Amino acid sequence: MAIADQDIVMIKTKPMTRAESLYLPEVFKGLGTTLKHLVGTIGNGKRSKTMQYPEERREDIPVEEGGINRGNFRGVHRLNRDDQGRVRCVACFMCATACPANCIHIVGEESPWDDREKYPAQFDLDELRCIYCGMCEEACPVDAIELTPVYSLVGLSRQSMIFDKSKLLSIYDETIEDKPM
Repeated sequence: MAIADQDIVMIKTKPMTRAESLYLPEVFKGLGTTLKHLVGTIGNGKRSKTMQYPEERREDIPVEEGGINRGNFRGVHRLNRDDQGRVRCVACFMCATACPANCIHIVGEESPWDDREKYPAQFDLDELRCIYCGMCEEACPVDAIELTPVYSLVGLSRQSMIFDKSKLLSIYDETIEDKPM
């Protein structure tokens, strides 16, 4: 299928002036902006907005009653338990399928319980690869995985940041009274 001549739009850009071709006006505009911010920070006596984590922590995260974050913040993942204390996940792989970062790995096995067909024998989540988008939480049909308001996530090695099923369930035990978003 050919494009008709009347459908083609020719765009002619205005040629640069000699000053614009040297880029000097733009360089000076950028330096002016930098100087303005520098003088504004020093002149007002304000401290830099850079925080020295973990010695300093953010206290201005939007929270509601009970100190629980209900804004757009998403923190560490957790696997929820059902009423009998078992993992709520039914190994449907919907969270792993929906994850754009491919950070969820599930191995499903036949369930020893009568109320479900499968359960996750292995559930690994790479917190360093995760982009905290919440797609796993939205895709889960049984609300087994949630993002908590906990943001202090520190690990000493890459392997320590790959959370297995037991670690995700222990986060649930620690944050049972904090209801996520």
